[in-house]
Amino acid sequence: MPLGFITLLLVCQLAGEVIRLALDLPVPGPVIGMALLFGGLVIKGSVPDGLASASSGLLQHLALLFVPAGVGVITHIGLLQAEWRPVAAALVGSTLAAIVVTALVLHWLMPKSDGTK
Repeated sequence: MPLGFITLLLVCQLAGEVIRLALDLPVPGPVIGMALLFGGLVIKGSVPDGLASASSGLLQHLALLFVPAGVGVITHIGLLQAEWRPVAAALVGSTLAAIVVTALVLHWLMPKSDGTK
């Protein structure tokens, strides 16, 4: 993995975090950094081979990024046991909302059919 492209990914994340803190935005810094990277790639018109290589290397080890989340769940298991109803409602509600929004976007993006084959 080229070190320069990994540095680019980290700089985009850092820039997103700086923007979030400076503007007091309710959006996570890495999400803003991802939008910055996406904007840069749209302007460039393609993904450099080195960036594709660095990204695929990170994606191969994506499961490792879930370890801290799992540790957090285990650490706060008592709180989850006490508040399981709101957590379950939030999970079910957000899943249903995501399904509905995905279906609506898919319906909107699909070409309209006039009924003929």
